Amino acid sequence: DINTVIVSCGTCMDQLQKYQFEKIFPGCRLLDIHEYLLEKGVKLEGVRGTRYLYHEPCHEPMKTMPGIKVVNELMGQNVELSERCCGESGTLAVTRPDVATQIRFRKQEEIEKGADRLRAAGGIDPNGKPTPFTGDIKILTSCPSCLQGLSRYNDDGGTQADYIVVEMARHLLGADWMETYIHQARNGGIERVLL
Repeated sequence: DINTVIVSCGTCMDQLQKYQFEKIFPGCRLLDIHEYLLEKGVKLEGVRGTRYLYHEPCHEPMKTMPGIKVVNELMGQNVELSERCCGESGTLAVTRPDVATQIRFRKQEEIEKGADRLRAAGGIDPNGKPTPFTGDIKILTSCPSCLQGLSRYNDDGGTQADYIVVEMARHLLGADWMETYIHQARNGGIERVLL
């Protein structure tokens, strides 16, 4: 009776597609959690006080439409794409820190430029003069590995990295959403399927 298998990682998505997914879950579809939320109409109506950049992972888990389109619709506002690899790339940062560091320098430049653009596009004061945006700038991604890499830029870029679905949960379910979920999951909220 399983119709959809939801993943939250591009590498997991790619591997499941290669592991004869159809034989494991006959008649099922494999879908990224963000595309699933959009399909179900779960989205924000625009968040005040925070602006967003989107980092598209090298292993993009969203397969039915471009990730930037998904994140714009989910967040209910215009989200700017932040170009370039974050330098995490699975084990790249561990196996080749020299290469990863060079990649990170370029990504840091992109994040700082994007954050500066979002801050500059503030509002208009009562006298008709432009004012900078002083709220939070967050850089969202759909990849756990990229989230780890993007977190390295928090201080330099004046940004905060987060997972799209986590940012949504925080706004839709409240600041204690994770504790509530864990409590519900431990008390009969999860069905374990052993293969």
